Amino acid sequence: MNPKSVRNSFQAVTIGVASIVFWGLLGDCGVADDVVTLNQKADGYRGIWYMNQPSGDEYVYKYSGGLGTYCAKHRPFAIYCPQVNKTFFCYGGATKDDSRKLLHMVSYFDHETKTVPRPTILLDKKTSDAHDNPVISVDDSGYIWIFSTSHGRARPSYIHRSERPYDIDSFKLVSASRSDGQSRKPIDNFSYLQAWHSAENGFQVFFTRYGYPAQRTICFMSSDDGVNWSPWQRIAAIEEGHYQISGIGNSKIGSFFNVHPKGKGLNWRTNLYYVESSDGGNSWQTVDGKPLSLPLTTAINPALIRDYQSEGLNVYLKDLRFDQHDRPVLLYITSKGYQSGPKNDPRTWTTARWTGEQWEYGTVTTSDNNYDFGELWMIAPDDWRVIGPTETGPQPYNPGGEIAMWQSRDQGTTWKRTRQMTAGSSKNHTYVRRALNAHPDFIGIWADGHGRQPSDSQLYFSDIDGNVFQLPTQVDGDAAAPLAIPSGSPAE
Repeated sequence: MNPKSVRNSFQAVTIGVASIVFWGLLGDCGVADDVVTLNQKADGYRGIWYMNQPSGDEYVYKYSGGLGTYCAKHRPFAIYCPQVNKTFFCYGGATKDDSRKLLHMVSYFDHETKTVPRPTILLDKKTSDAHDNPVISVDDSGYIWIFSTSHGRARPSYIHRSERPYDIDSFKLVSASRSDGQSRKPIDNFSYLQAWHSAENGFQVFFTRYGYPAQRTICFMSSDDGVNWSPWQRIAAIEEGHYQISGIGNSKIGSFFNVHPKGKGLNWRTNLYYVESSDGGNSWQTVDGKPLSLPLTTAINPALIRDYQSEGLNVYLKDLRFDQHDRPVLLYITSKGYQSGPKNDPRTWTTARWTGEQWEYGTVTTSDNNYDFGELWMIAPDDWRVIGPTETGPQPYNPGGEIAMWQSRDQGTTWKRTRQMTAGSSKNHTYVRRALNAHPDFIGIWADGHGRQPSDSQLYFSDIDGNVFQLPTQVDGDAAAPLAIPSGSPAE
């Protein structure tokens, strides 16, 4: 089978404002004084275990588990580079002795040898918070970029670039935020980063800024070279703020997002909004072309595509793709509330597709936790797939479960489970991430972890047929082959 491209790409992006230095290069201004670029080798593949908000019930936490490829608002984690026939990826790693110490890890799968090297430990993030997980990008010259995010402004953020093209052995620090809490313009930290790169325009980045003025204000900026960045554009700052997921089409960029209603707290998120730009962020429109003035500041506005608040439902965002007509397709979960357990069932995996005239909705399936996470693969116009932990796992009603592949032959109207990819697991699998420009041998990557107590965490990837492979926890030499994992049988 020839490699099939499932990459998002888009036309030239030109920001109509003067570019300004993003923190500045090393030597031009002081960077965080606690930056340590390790460039060391780990002896195997282990993910971080993380929990958020003890719940005081049988489910123990609001969400938890092996979250090396968390969270939904970080992307991408993996990119295939045909120039060297390798899929490069990053993840939130951990040590053999401490599954809660966050290390930023970089590696690749060699499609010729079917092996992986010992991963590079880029950075000790000095936290156990998986919100600080990295994301990856590769520029046109083959240099690998790692954006090390932060959860608000409690810790610094970093940008690293590989010393050599298509090489993970050594990275240099490009820029970093200050460690003294003082602001460095145009930004001192970035949260929930989503980094896209194109030959025409360089980097296009969606991110979150806390207290700007909403608790979570969603923003956009761009850069030709990863060093000099355009001023921020605030996309929305409604009530208590938003989560957003972005995507890149052939001729546009887009973002869909929810809102935290005022006075409800940040565990509540509802409604569905969508904005897009066809000129690289100079102007923004609704899906049907109506101009928007940003930032959006009121809950009822032209970008609102569905009022889920009036339906009494929360909205959890998963993925944004563009179809063969460059029209947006959204994937998300709705539920009755944020707490774990059956009282907030059903958790409904939903697609929303813009037909050119209206939004059409489809139901993929249901699962048992709001933080069950998968993404949408568009293999062909008549072959859409969702891969995620939709099947009940060993810790029911905690995030994740057993992984399954779902397929739609009619662009999201109906869905059928074609394969259960994992079965009989001792820990929940979750946060399945799509590789950009994916080679059929490596289309998605994820991790496992116990849902109710700290545990070790293994990492996995899948091929296009749903076969699953575990990345080796121990690499004794320079490289090792992943382990094939028995899975469920194809659905009848």
